[in-house]
Amino acid sequence: MSTSDAKPAIEGWFTTNTDAPALIGSRCTACSSYYFPIESTRCRNPYCGGSELEEVELSRTGKVWSVTSASYAPPKPFIADEPFQPFAIVAVELEKEKMVVLGRAKDGVNAKDLKAGDRVEVILERGYTDDEGDKLVWKFQPIQEEA
Repeated sequence: MSTSDAKPAIEGWFTTNTDAPALIGSRCTACSSYYFPIESTRCRNPYCGGSELEEVELSRTGKVWSVTSASYAPPKPFIADEPFQPFAIVAVELEKEKMVVLGRAKDGVNAKDLKAGDRVEVILERGYTDDEGDKLVWKFQPIQEEA
């Protein structure tokens, strides 16, 4: 599958630049709290009364905070190909924002292949196919540390 032919599974949650994709979040201009997905109403920080939020691209890299395996298909609205193939779910602390976001691991990377503290980056891969064609989702792939 060519990712250039695929459409985002969720519009506005990530950039579609296949060379350097990023999750799209928001940042409070008063206290610099970050949110994902985008928060557009008000800052949720209880110590901030800010209501001005700006859209930002979040860090592309982070560290694995936790990882587990989805051994059975999650409930709707999750869409899975048939037959269902287990995959790793990764909680990643983003490098700059220090917030934890969830995502799937890259195809072929299992939960046993990752551990807390491993560095990962955001990539785009096919998530599923529906009547409109292939749908892109963000996933995390390990960053190979240079020796």
